[in-house]
Amino acid sequence: MESIVSKTLDNIDIQILDLLQKQAQLSNIELAKHVNLSPPAIHSRVKRLEKEGFIKKKVAILNQQNLGFDLSCFIFISVNIHQEEKFEILEKSLESMPEILECHCITGEFDYLLKIVNKNRSDLEIFTRKLYKLGITRIQTSLALREIKNSTVLPICK
Repeated sequence: MESIVSKTLDNIDIQILDLLQKQAQLSNIELAKHVNLSPPAIHSRVKRLEKEGFIKKKVAILNQQNLGFDLSCFIFISVNIHQEEKFEILEKSLESMPEILECHCITGEFDYLLKIVNKNRSDLEIFTRKLYKLGITRIQTSLALREIKNSTVLPICK
């Protein structure tokens, strides 16, 4: 029988997670120096944190402006769907669209909030047409004029 994995984090686990979320490229040797453990102990802890689901994935965050994605938008959408299987089809379609960076099912006046990027207004128009083809009944788009803060760092260390 498989043992139940503890979801309890100690102070060293928290420090490791905080360091990795800020600098995912840190080696086990560098992490070990920061938290005063040996590199093999760090390796074991990181593997456990991955296995237990505290670390979902490690990624490189790209500069969207340098890559030509000059239009960031927040799109609120409403749907007129009442059948579970149609919701699943809609959500799988939204999940598969590369323009969508984030998609949230929300409460309130709208059903979903999308964070998207496009290269220009023409791409936004094409994207909006794709949304209407999915059976979306109402769309409200807000263009981001400038970004004040964009972070993936969770406030786990106070």
